[in-house]
Amino acid sequence: MTLTPASSERAVADDLAAFVHASPTSYHAARTAADRLTAAGFTELAEADAWEIVPGGKYLVVRDGSVLAWVMPAAGGDGAGSAGAGVTGFDVFGAHTDSPAFKLKPKPDLLVEGSHQAGVEVYGGPLLNSWLDRELAFAGRLVLRDGSTVLARTAAIGRIPQLAIHLDREVNQKLTLDKQRHMQPVIGLADLMGPDASAESVLGLLAASAGVTASDVAGYDVFTIPSTEPAVFGAHEEFLASPRLDNLTSVHAGSAAIAGVDPAGLSKVAVFVANDHEEVGSESRSGASGPFLADVLERIVAAGAGAATGAGGAGGAAGAGGREAFLRSMARTFCISSDAGHAVHPNYPERHDPANRPKLGHGPLLKINANQRYSTDAVGTARWAAVCRAAGVDFQEFVSNNAMPCGTTIGPLTATRLGMTTVDVGVALWSMHSAREMCAVSDVAALYRAASAFLSGAA
Repeated sequence: MTLTPASSERAVADDLAAFVHASPTSYHAARTAADRLTAAGFTELAEADAWEIVPGGKYLVVRDGSVLAWVMPAAGGDGAGSAGAGVTGFDVFGAHTDSPAFKLKPKPDLLVEGSHQAGVEVYGGPLLNSWLDRELAFAGRLVLRDGSTVLARTAAIGRIPQLAIHLDREVNQKLTLDKQRHMQPVIGLADLMGPDASAESVLGLLAASAGVTASDVAGYDVFTIPSTEPAVFGAHEEFLASPRLDNLTSVHAGSAAIAGVDPAGLSKVAVFVANDHEEVGSESRSGASGPFLADVLERIVAAGAGAATGAGGAGGAAGAGGREAFLRSMARTFCISSDAGHAVHPNYPERHDPANRPKLGHGPLLKINANQRYSTDAVGTARWAAVCRAAGVDFQEFVSNNAMPCGTTIGPLTATRLGMTTVDVGVALWSMHSAREMCAVSDVAALYRAASAFLSGAA
C-alpha cells in the first residue's frame, strides 16, 4: 500500500498492522522498511562501498537492526551550495526498531519434567504477566558459517503456561514471577521428539523456517514474538491492538513519510533513522549511543563538500574543511525523536499528572521532562507546534507525575552525541511494554501526517 497524507485513518492503521506483522524483530523491521523504500525508488548503499550521492537522490543504509534513509534536495534548490558545501543541514525523524521480549540463550533446549522448553533471557522491560498463556513464535537473524545472514521466523510453537489458581490461591492478590524459573516457554513434549534432535531443537526449527539446517548456523539473535496478528477493534473500530507498537508506530510513520518526500521541495536533507537496542540502553554500534547516525550524516556532508570542490564522491571527508562543513550542518539540524508515550489510564487516573492528561484519540504527544529524560525544550516545542499546524493535526503535552519515574528515549542520546536541537514526541499507548499494546487509530494517522509535513519541509 502507498500512503499519502490524505490517506484515511483506517488505511494508515491497516498499513501499520501489515508493517508490524512483517517486522517481528528489529532485524525484520529494518529489512521491511528498506524493502518498502527500495520499492519507492530509494537506492540501498553498502557502508563499505564508496558512495556517489547526487542532488535529488534517495538513499538508504541498513546496519544490523537499524535503518537510515535520506532524500537530497534537488539540484538548484535552497539546500545546495552553502558555505562551500552541498549540505546546509538535516531534518531528522528518529525512532527505534526493538521492543521488550525474551531473547534465546545459548544451549536453549531444556528438558524439564517431560517438557521441551526454550531457554530465554529477558530483553528490556516487558510486562511479564502479559506474556503468559499466549502462543509464541521465535524470530530473528541467523548468521551462517559462510558469513551470510538470513532472517528466520517459526510458526507458533511456544507458550508460557501460567500456574493454575488451585496451586496458587493468592495469585489474584499478588502475582510474583521469577524471570529465570517462571518465564521459559514450553515448545513440545519430550516423549514426542524424534531421533534427529538437531532438527527438533529450537535452532533446528528456526533454521528450517529460513530454508537452512541447524549445522549451517554459526550465530543467532532470536526473540520470542506473540503470534496473534494486529487487530482493529472497539465500538467504532477506534482502537488498534498489536505487539511492538512501542515503537513500530514511529518506525512506520517515519519510513512511510520519507517514502513520499519530493526532493524539489527540500531546503535541507530529509532523514529517517530507526536505531536498534533502545530498550536496553542504546549502547551498540547500531544504537542511538553508537556512531550510525553520525557516520552517515558525515559521509553525506563530505560527499556534498567534495562535489562542491570538484573532488567528487566522498573526497570531502578528509581535512579540517570537511569537519567544519559537518559541524556547521549540525548547527542547522533539527531532530524529532519519536517514541511511544502514555495516555491517561481510566482505571489508574491517579498515576498521571493532575493537569496534563493526554487521551487516546487526541493526537500525538509532546513529551516533556525537567530532568532531560526527554530532550524537549522551548525551541523544540515551537517547531513541533509548527509541524502539527502544517499537518493539520492536534497534539497534547505529556509530563510524568512527580511521584512516578520517567522513561527515556533516543532523543537525549542523539542531542548529546551530535548537538542537534531535538524534541521528543510519540503516539499515546495503553499497556506499554505488554506483549500486546493498544492505541487509537486516529493517533497513528496523525503521527504519520506530522512526520510527512516535517520531512517534506512544510514546517
